[in-house]
Amino acid sequence: MSNPEPYRLNSRAVAEATRQWLSKRGVSIQEIAELAYLLQKDYYPELTEEACIEHVEAVLSKREVHNAVLTGIQLDMLAEQRLLLPPLQDMLFHDEPLYGCDEVLALSIVNVYGSIGLTNFGYIDKLKPGVIKRLNEKNGRDVHTFLDDLVGAIAAAAASRIAHRMQADHENGHPE
Repeated sequence: MSNPEPYRLNSRAVAEATRQWLSKRGVSIQEIAELAYLLQKDYYPELTEEACIEHVEAVLSKREVHNAVLTGIQLDMLAEQRLLLPPLQDMLFHDEPLYGCDEVLALSIVNVYGSIGLTNFGYIDKLKPGVIKRLNEKNGRDVHTFLDDLVGAIAAAAASRIAHRMQADHENGHPE
């Protein structure tokens, strides 16, 4: 009888899978960066979309983000394939308004960058701009119950990271 190899997480593979699944589900880093820019441009007029991309990339390097994104996308896909048990199947397929687990999962991303992330997330979740609006549209086929909130949370976390970094730069006498 042979001993199986012990489980070892390959963090690079998980990070790459997260990026690939976002892309496969129709979400680009650029679109998320545009949301972060929308959230912070009024506070930091010198902010560029290129800088926002860097902050989104930094958020996407976090393990908590990988875990949330991969979990949410899998649940959305299972709902599309009608592989979940009732009544969860119908709740996810129709993005039931009182089903809040999608927002709760997204909060695991937002919480990485503190309370400002929560307010950014609430704002963008209510406004539903850009890619979030597209993901939130119901076509009877694609399910993005989790993904729209996860994308909003990544953008909110990136915006929070921007705010924290800009404040630190200001305090250190290096305003950008």
